[in-house]
Amino acid sequence: MALASYADLLASAASWLNRDDLTAVIPDLVVLAEADFGRRLRLRLQIKRATAVLDEEYEALPPDWIEAVSLTVSASPVVVLEYVTPQQMATLKAGGEAGTPAYYTIKGGEFQFYPTPSGSPTLEMTYYAKVPPLAEDGTNALFAAAPDLYLWGTLMQSAPFLREDERIITWGALYKAAMDGLMASDARAAQSGSALAIRPTSYVP
Repeated sequence: MALASYADLLASAASWLNRDDLTAVIPDLVVLAEADFGRRLRLRLQIKRATAVLDEEYEALPPDWIEAVSLTVSASPVVVLEYVTPQQMATLKAGGEAGTPAYYTIKGGEFQFYPTPSGSPTLEMTYYAKVPPLAEDGTNALFAAAPDLYLWGTLMQSAPFLREDERIITWGALYKAAMDGLMASDARAAQSGSALAIRPTSYVP
């Protein structure tokens, strides 16, 4: 069976599970697998660039944010922002300075910047983004690159239902191999300087 779309994945997982009582649950298993991907994977295909006008001390994170690669502010010269912990930010803020931000932290779903921005420079964010749920468009970049990861990850999420099913051990080994292989391949590509398309977006908090 081909694995070219979300529908293919659901059908293939149902075939592998061979359990009539799990058919309605399989879409949930895919969601759980994707949640695990989000915690484990940091791949080049997840890297995204977005811009925003930086005119307040606090700005909302992009909704698909996972982790920063770099944050810069358009100034002369360009300022590369340094991450500090919330505790360090509190110490910096004691100075009450305004100007071009040089530091940032993350509190909840927001950035906090110091010095407090004056003017309206452009903030450029390069970051690891969440992979769009496969159910949204039927495919995504991760599924195109690693359909096996999706299949084994989905089957692994059935473990609470299957319990003592010996297939779990096999699926777990295949899932780990697919995960490790994908990350190793991505690391090799990064070291070799292979081209990477970073998708720019304009983001308004």
